[in-house]
Amino acid sequence: MTQERAVTIHPVSGKADLKAFVDLPWTIYADDPNWVPPLKNEVYGLITPGKNPWFEHGEAQYFLSRRGTEVTGRISAHIDHLALAMSPEQGMGPGTGNWGLLEAKDQESATALIQMAEQWLREKGMTRALGPLSISIWEEPGLLIEGHDHPPTVMMGHDSAAYQPWIEAMGYSPIKQLKTYELDITHDFPPLIQRVIQSGEKNPRICIRKVKKAHFNQEAAIILAILNDAWGNNWGFVPITDSEIAFTGKKLKPIVYEDLIRIAELDGEPVAFMMTLPDLNEAIKPLNGSLFPFGWAKLLWWLRAPKVRTMRVPLMGVVQKLQSSRMASQLAFMMIEYIRREAISRYGATRSEIGWVLDDNQGMNAIATAIDAKINKIYQIYDKAL
Repeated sequence: MTQERAVTIHPVSGKADLKAFVDLPWTIYADDPNWVPPLKNEVYGLITPGKNPWFEHGEAQYFLSRRGTEVTGRISAHIDHLALAMSPEQGMGPGTGNWGLLEAKDQESATALIQMAEQWLREKGMTRALGPLSISIWEEPGLLIEGHDHPPTVMMGHDSAAYQPWIEAMGYSPIKQLKTYELDITHDFPPLIQRVIQSGEKNPRICIRKVKKAHFNQEAAIILAILNDAWGNNWGFVPITDSEIAFTGKKLKPIVYEDLIRIAELDGEPVAFMMTLPDLNEAIKPLNGSLFPFGWAKLLWWLRAPKVRTMRVPLMGVVQKLQSSRMASQLAFMMIEYIRREAISRYGATRSEIGWVLDDNQGMNAIATAIDAKINKIYQIYDKAL
């Protein structure tokens, strides 16, 4: 019997390596019915300098593991220079590098890949590794540790359950959990919440309006301003640049529907927003990562009038001056209720997923509990001194 070949690690170099990096999950999750194949052109756009504006303030190196000629794993090691400038109390800060996009067929490959990522970060002067982040806090942060039994919604990750013990065996400690909440939207909210909403509807100071897609750039600027203010003190916060919001807006514009995104105004001033997206994963899962030859037509047809089971709320924010006030929760409940009605009547949705939500975000966790939402997935972020 021949001895099994040792794992070797190679930096991604050239088109063939990059293709192997992008294609590997199709092998890892071939037998996992809950994995949703991403659109490959979206993955290339995420990891390619010149396409993703994250690289205007970040740098990354990708690695593949091989056993002989067989690709057995992949990882990214990366540094966000905007994150380095943040306060350490907010989770990032000086000396903090990241790794992510981890996939591996076995523990030996995962261990060797993480060790290589750590080495790359050390050589760049980093003293701490925080991950997984794929590739920034605004993309797919954290490792899925609960909720492997159902597919992720749009822009959420899915990981093999094997990865958690492999990562923890390397000395990584949990530092933050990100939760998603599941909500049956076919039922009315509890009577107390309904009374809060009705009270808000009688308040002439409050206006909950739909966004205007014809003024997409202006509306995006309003939402970004609220987001940067609302989330500015959150753990892990890294400012979103103008070019990143333009990049994200271009990606999201096809699934932006005016009645699913609301801006709350108080005395005419925008003070809160809620963004809801139909679960694009329901449409792209059958495409198996490719829009060709007929995927484009299928997706465009779906986008004209999507009918979905699930809606996802990826972002919600209330300006800091109102946070912890009754007004903040009232505005949140009103936006949730208005979008809930539209999601049912226009899109046929029966379920919503809210998140991710930081485990210490007391306000948002309280709102989710008040409307009888239940935790359905937990993503974990780890750190380790280098």
